[in-house]
Amino acid sequence: MPAGGLSHDHTRWVRSRDNYFLPKQVLAEVFRGKFVDALKEAFQNGQLHFHGDLKLLAQPKIFAAWLRPLHRQDWVVYLKRPFGGPEYVVHYLGRYTHRVAISNHRLVSFADGQVTFRWRDSAHGNKQELLPLSVNEFLTRFLLHILPKGFVRIRNFGFLANRKRAKLLPLCLQLLGATPPPQAEQHASGTKDPQSWCCPKCGGPMRVIQRFTAAELQLRSPPTVTAAA
Repeated sequence: MPAGGLSHDHTRWVRSRDNYFLPKQVLAEVFRGKFVDALKEAFQNGQLHFHGDLKLLAQPKIFAAWLRPLHRQDWVVYLKRPFGGPEYVVHYLGRYTHRVAISNHRLVSFADGQVTFRWRDSAHGNKQELLPLSVNEFLTRFLLHILPKGFVRIRNFGFLANRKRAKLLPLCLQLLGATPPPQAEQHASGTKDPQSWCCPKCGGPMRVIQRFTAAELQLRSPPTVTAAA
C-alpha cells in the first residue's frame, strides 16, 4: 500500500488521501459481490436447503429472481480500528505471508505412524494441548495450506509489478526526492569489487582493513574508540 502512485504521463507523484485505506463504500460493494456469488455457488452445489415458506426458493428460476435484487441494494459493512493497532495487523498478516503451515517447535514427536504436535485451545484460555494425528491426516491438513498452481501469497501491482519494477521504481524515488543507494560494479565472478564499496551514510569510499572468519567474529570484542576515530 504505497499511499500514492505515478501520474498517467509518469511525470509526477500523486499522493493519496489520508483516509485512502479500505474506503467503506468500496469495501461494501466488494463484500456484497462476494457474498451473493457465494450464495449462488452454494445453491448450484446443493448446499442450501429450504423449508416452510421458503420451499419455492429451491426452484432455480425463483432463486435467481430472488437473488438478483441483492446486487442493487446498498450493503452496510462495519469498520473499526484494530484493538492492537496497525502494528498488530501487520504482525498477524506476516504469519501467513512469511511462514509455513506449522513451525518446527510445535512438532513434538513422530512415532507409531502418528505425528503429535502442540496446538492452542482458544476456547479455554489459549491452553497448550497435544494432538496426535495419523501421517495421512497430518499431511492432508498440511497440504490444505499449499496454494494452488498459479496463486501467490503476495501480489504486486502497478510500479511494484515484476515487469515494471526495474523501470518505474527508480522513477518514483526520483519524483519523491529520494535517491536509490549506489550500486557497486560487479566482478565477472558476480562479487562486488572491494574498491567500489561506498559508505551508506556519506557516500565516501570504503576500504578493507582486516578480514575476520566466522569464529573470530564471535570471539571478537566490540571495537574501542580511538582518538583517530
